[in-house]
This record gives sequence, structure tokens and C-alpha cells, in this order.
Amino acid sequence: MTTLAQTIQKMELSSQVSNLHQIEQLIDCIYDKHHITEDNYGNILIALTEAVNNAIVHGNQQDPNKKVNLVLETSKKDVCFLVKDEGKGFDFDHVPDPTLPENLHKLHGRGVFLMKSLADDVAFEENGSLVRLTFSISNT
Repeated sequence: MTTLAQTIQKMELSSQVSNLHQIEQLIDCIYDKHHITEDNYGNILIALTEAVNNAIVHGNQQDPNKKVNLVLETSKKDVCFLVKDEGKGFDFDHVPDPTLPENLHKLHGRGVFLMKSLADDVAFEENGSLVRLTFSISNT
């Protein structure tokens, strides 16, 4: 995001799945403030919940002593979420495609697939322990 009008918010969660409800609360808070459409709201909610869930379950192994850090950066054009866990990362280039017939009944890979399908841009950094989700909110 290169726009000068930018806001940054930070949140830290302990690695417990029960903390996922805080993601919806965060999105509800930014919904009106940043003129997010209903379509974008749903996309952001699902993709961000998947990213945080993956950080809690896979990255931090649900260890409540480990934290998931969330940074929200907003501008007039987009909303960007950075989700960072304390895990060792994963091979994000070789996540199985859950839409292939041989993977339909497998439980892994769906979250990454949803993030890539719903966000305008997804980037994995720091060996996959940091995911950056960007959503365009500009109507122009």
C-alpha cells in the first residue's frame, strides 16, 4: 500500500481456536469505517479466519503460550492483513490443490486455497510463518 492516508492497527492473540471470534469483531469494526462492501466483508472474514486458524493450529500447534500477531493496514484503496505465527513455516508452494479429485477428501490445503481465491493478493513470507492478505476496497 503506497497511499499516504493509511491506518495501522495491531492485535495479538494467544494460540487458541476459541480466539477466532475476535477476527469477526475486528472486521465488524472496520466495515463501516472503511466502506467495505458486503461481498468484501464475506471474503475478508473467510480468508482472514482461515489465515489466523492456520497460524493457531498449524503454525503454533495450538500452544496457548505462543502468539499470533495480526497487523491491519488500511488505505483508501485497500485493506491489508499480516498474520504472523511463531511456527517454523511451511512449504506454501506445494500445498495440495483441494479441488483435484484425489484431494477432495483430504483436510489439508483448503485454507490456503480459500485465501488465494478470496483475497486480491496473497503473499507468504518468512518461510510461510507470515501471510499477507490484501483486499481492494476502492470503487474506482
